[in-house]
Amino acid sequence: MICRHGVKQLRNPWSDGPEHVTQCAIPPGTNFTYEVNLTEDEGTIWWHADNEWTRYAVHGAIVVLPCEGSSFPFPTPDGEHVILLGSWYNEGTSLNKALEMALSIGSRDIPLATGCMINGQFGDFVPCSNETTPHLFVDYGKTYLIRIVNAVVSAEMFITIANHNMMLVGMDGAYTKPIVVSYIMIEPGQTMDKIVTANQSSGRYYMAAQRFSSEDMTVTDFSHAVATAIIQYKGKYSLTTPPCYPNDTLPFYYDYGAAASFTQQLRSLATKEHPIDVPHDVTARMFITATMNFVSCPDDSCYMGETKMSATLNNISWRDPSVDVLQAYYRNISGVYTADFPDIPAVMYNFTGDDLLTSLAEAAIGTAVKLLNYNETVEIVFQGTNLLNASGTHPMHMHGYSFYAVGLGLGNFNNETDPQAYNLVDPPKVSTFGVPKRGWLAIRFRASNPGVWDWHCHFDRHMTWGMDTAFIVKNGDTEETSLRPPPSYMPPCIASKHKLFGETDQNLESDI
Repeated sequence: MICRHGVKQLRNPWSDGPEHVTQCAIPPGTNFTYEVNLTEDEGTIWWHADNEWTRYAVHGAIVVLPCEGSSFPFPTPDGEHVILLGSWYNEGTSLNKALEMALSIGSRDIPLATGCMINGQFGDFVPCSNETTPHLFVDYGKTYLIRIVNAVVSAEMFITIANHNMMLVGMDGAYTKPIVVSYIMIEPGQTMDKIVTANQSSGRYYMAAQRFSSEDMTVTDFSHAVATAIIQYKGKYSLTTPPCYPNDTLPFYYDYGAAASFTQQLRSLATKEHPIDVPHDVTARMFITATMNFVSCPDDSCYMGETKMSATLNNISWRDPSVDVLQAYYRNISGVYTADFPDIPAVMYNFTGDDLLTSLAEAAIGTAVKLLNYNETVEIVFQGTNLLNASGTHPMHMHGYSFYAVGLGLGNFNNETDPQAYNLVDPPKVSTFGVPKRGWLAIRFRASNPGVWDWHCHFDRHMTWGMDTAFIVKNGDTEETSLRPPPSYMPPCIASKHKLFGETDQNLESDI
């Protein structure tokens, strides 16, 4: 399965891509043709495989230029470069098998990336890669649009360039108000466009990418390597001097203040040529906790104990169905999902407190989805928690839509005072945005794209553990506001590999 990340796919979830939500896996030796419609996006978006963790190796950028006869909302740059941030796993082509093995026995020790890469290379500081470090060649005095995709599987990243400021001009296929920064923090799944002016002395300068970890500083089991590329000025000068390193502008792994400072500056461009439409009159409200949990293992099926790690939205850990939700909805197949995803948590508590009761972390397993009427205006507040002392950020990604991040803050959301500080004028328009560690994120969108749409944390380990759900947006009153009929062929469905312990496999041929 291939997902076009950030593409709205208007009325056409059949080509959206998420396994178990809008289609089943494409069997080996067969093919499936996707129809991709670029209706609103302008800037950088991307595509990736959507089967288990295959996307670590199968991904790429999509560049959407302005329509013919129009131009960028900034001076046209002299050149462009695409930067793909990716992950390396020592398991290689056996990564998904290693993941399945860990999940099958209830182990929390799922595979960890051994490094981050820039355009497929670690760079100068890893011996196996220092002869193939990516180089971006520039001319003095010229400007360059650098398009960055964070395809890293489960990590937020800091990026900076030695001795050069960057002007952010877009993210997630939409333009932003220009901000000049010395570094950016980019969530997994996000894209960012920045303008860099080659205004330094002729020489070589490192672009450096390093993980940002929002977990406690006691968590150190991640790669501390810095990935590098080299910005190299054209011309004649000595290459014996090492490239300049961004010692002063690359934040430390745990620098939460640096990450928050960058995020709080993000704004939509919001001009006459590039307008936004933030809903003001909300008709549907949801309050969703994003939490690390555990679930019980029936019949001693977990070799690692009586419980296994899980992650939830409103205390429900997503269970992959044997038939994709879209087919079940369209064909009215019963028993595949339940339309009872809760609007609020079943239990209210001090979500961000210390020493929370372990019993609060016991989760339910299910395939619960949320039904929305066509054109409803929706506000969702995502609340991070400190259950199991496992607080951290959660980059939430929605398929089929962009949304407006109208507010965020630390601590528990206060529904009386916090909305007074919402930005309803020029909030960032995105398809992925982070719920702060021990904090909350408020978003708004208009449910004007009928179909079934996945919603999940873009840390793949959290999504694998169940931090996932789906929205079903009902049809409107006209053909133009209704779900399109399916293509003549959809891949057949085979029961999920992550079925509950002890269940048997079954095959179901699609009749679509």
